[in-house]
Amino acid sequence: MSDPSKLTIEELISSLKQHRDELELKVHLATAEGKEEWARATEKMDQMVRDYEPLKQAVGESATEVASSLKLVGQEIMKSFDRIRKTF
Repeated sequence: MSDPSKLTIEELISSLKQHRDELELKVHLATAEGKEEWARATEKMDQMVRDYEPLKQAVGESATEVASSLKLVGQEIMKSFDRIRKTF
């Protein structure tokens, strides 16, 4: 898995989508705890993608702050996906 802190936001979102798709195939076999983690992680990811769209249009310092926040959320999602993987 790539280090999320070194990816651009677009690369991070692409990587998260790939990991989500891979895990989605296995999640039906997961424990209840794994399914709850899955629901939280995918909701965060969906929100991250929605938040990123306006950022693509933004410029300046505030865009940098938003980008940093999105990267932090992406790192949290990656960690959630790792925890889900460990339930299998």
